[in-house]
Amino acid sequence: MKPSFALLLAALASYLLPAGGCVMCSPLVRTALRSLKDDYLPDHLDVQHHKNVMERVEQAMHDFKNLPLEEDSFMGAIDEATLNKASWSLIKDLKRITDSNVKGELFVKELFWMLRLQKETFATYAAQFQKEAYCPNKCGTMFQTLIWCSTCQKEIHACRKSSDCGERTVEVHEMEDMILDCELNWHRASEGLSHYKFYRVWGNNTESMVSMRTAPTLTKPMVGPEDAGRYRCELGSVNSSPATIIYFNVTVLPKRGEEEKPSSNTVTQGKGNSESSTPFSSQKPDNVLKGRLVGLLFWASLVLLVSVLFAILCRRKVVGFKKSSVVGLGSGAAEHPRVPKEKAKNRRTQ
Repeated sequence: MKPSFALLLAALASYLLPAGGCVMCSPLVRTALRSLKDDYLPDHLDVQHHKNVMERVEQAMHDFKNLPLEEDSFMGAIDEATLNKASWSLIKDLKRITDSNVKGELFVKELFWMLRLQKETFATYAAQFQKEAYCPNKCGTMFQTLIWCSTCQKEIHACRKSSDCGERTVEVHEMEDMILDCELNWHRASEGLSHYKFYRVWGNNTESMVSMRTAPTLTKPMVGPEDAGRYRCELGSVNSSPATIIYFNVTVLPKRGEEEKPSSNTVTQGKGNSESSTPFSSQKPDNVLKGRLVGLLFWASLVLLVSVLFAILCRRKVVGFKKSSVVGLGSGAAEHPRVPKEKAKNRRTQ
């Protein structure tokens, strides 16, 4: 082995450190490394170097030491989605090298360059996870499954923040449905959550449970003035402490009346234009519908009457035409009387 080739192998092991760790937790990556050892190296690298190379590679990939632990970039753990992205990126680049059929020193150089790029790629994925997907809850307690790079073990991590997730104002008209929505955007991604409990909060700081359900919404149909007041929604967790608490201040407005229509000078603005209401816009929908139905019946009756009169007229004309034809045939016969035979013979002799 050339001295430069030995240095390349040492550099290869050092660069596998940051690219490994969490990436080595992937079964697909471990399978790809076994294929590299059993299928590719025998025909592309001297047999005397196989054992030394693979031992150093596997040892390096199990020891995540060179990527600094920082709160904003890496904390030694990632989620499964980030692991899958990093693993597929490494496997794709490794397959590109093996498909190129490079051998010996050139193979090590290609692998060395690929691993250096994969180190940067993994650092980018880890920082993205840390910024966007790690403990996304702004309030409450979220339970998130993480993969710890040092042991490849999956553990549930509790993202603990204040359980008070604020208050919401709800206005509903009398005899309509009241809907209290207690779901936050991270609830479905969290583990270890149980039921949503809805309570009615009374003026003396006492509470009474209204409902307990797996659905995050409470719907009360046809509310009345007695339903106005303060409500509390509590999302339970496996450790018995509430994951989130949300308060609702409900106001019941008067029943909607048919007289609640825009006046003649009301302007309704839409997307990019505005329309002024006409006098017809203040009419009741029932009256407008009735007027249209009456008009439709009137015109239908008029058309039917005209059709009947037209049919009667046509019938009379046909009957008159038949009578005139019969009369005409009779008068023709009278105009040509039969001539006696004697007179006819005299006319010939003359």
